Amino acid sequence: MRRSTLMSMIKWGLVGLVSTQVAVAATLMGINHWRRKVRPRRAVFPRTAPVELPVGDSGTTATVYTYGEDVFEDMLFAISGARRRVLFESYIVKNDRVGQRFKKALIAAADRGVEVYVIYDGFANLVVPRSFFRFPSNVHVLRYPAFRPGVLLLNIRKSGRDHRKILTVDGEVGFVGGYNVGSLYATDWRDTHLRVTGPGVWELENAFSDFWNMNRSSRQPELTGLGAPDWDAHFRVHRNVPEQLIYPIRAMFLEAIDRAKERVLFTQAYFMPDREFQKALTDAVERGVEVNILVPEESNHVIADWISRSQYSVLLRGGVRLWLYQDAMVHAKTATVDGRWSTIGTANVDRLSLTGNYEVNIEIFDEGVAKHLEEVFANDLANCRELTWEEWSGRPLAAKFGESVLAPWRPFL
Repeated sequence: MRRSTLMSMIKWGLVGLVSTQVAVAATLMGINHWRRKVRPRRAVFPRTAPVELPVGDSGTTATVYTYGEDVFEDMLFAISGARRRVLFESYIVKNDRVGQRFKKALIAAADRGVEVYVIYDGFANLVVPRSFFRFPSNVHVLRYPAFRPGVLLLNIRKSGRDHRKILTVDGEVGFVGGYNVGSLYATDWRDTHLRVTGPGVWELENAFSDFWNMNRSSRQPELTGLGAPDWDAHFRVHRNVPEQLIYPIRAMFLEAIDRAKERVLFTQAYFMPDREFQKALTDAVERGVEVNILVPEESNHVIADWISRSQYSVLLRGGVRLWLYQDAMVHAKTATVDGRWSTIGTANVDRLSLTGNYEVNIEIFDEGVAKHLEEVFANDLANCRELTWEEWSGRPLAAKFGESVLAPWRPFL
């Protein structure tokens, strides 16, 4: 009887917890939907003009973009000038004005005799009509499946999404970063993308090629002939490959933080670091490093916001400074350390990106690039307010309750 009673109590306790979590999530989504209807965002934010910078002395250059229209125009210009091969991969491609421009440019390149390869994520584009992704036969298209059967067997090799955004043209120019393709991202979101020229482009081509060849069907051509690799000590591409249980991006972040002596600057769309990551940040503060984290005050995922906030107490008590971006969605995934090391890419600091999804991040050892990204960070701070410990500790009890109820979901996001 006692065992039966105990099991019954556990069962109903779990039912109660899940029911409460669902109720809190539904309430938050309802309030968020109402707020966006009666108080739409103005989507006006400071911009930093694109600047082309040398990376070391190898011939690689890097151009940093912080506004969607700027990077989209340069991406389309590169595609329009393609002579041999275009490799295009995006997590999301919207069926709108911007998405249609990219589709037409890719088709036009193929019609000129250029080899064109396209990869997109099936799950991320479920709301986009499948007809939009129907291309002529001279464009090779890979749809990463929305659902992989191995997930039902809890096979983590089959669970990741293709969250990458890569474009390369003729092995001469490449683009990578946080921007998905769509009109919303062109003007209303603050994001960061990188344009690369020179030997470093090969690494982006290689990342695309490996993914294509691993996931293509037998009817699709193998991607070969990318040329010889050219190692550059100042420029590295790190790739998460769930199929092979390879997750170097998390290690890259942790190693950079561990080496920090003066300052660490993170800009992140969804910031949900695990305990080891939190400890790395607070340990850095203890040894005298100034750690600044910039996140959206309100992102496009209200549940992710509330789950993320459940760890603010640990960070603020540890001396980490949190900056809340105002009136626009900041979707960038960048970091700098000591004005010497930088990264720009697709990975968020959360479980999905660091130990789940296919991601790609550029690691750059160059003071000029790091200095520019620090200037971008300073410009973004003009559109932020700092979250202090006093404000955070005095938040309403209802907020604390909602955060604690949703906190168990953090390991899944």
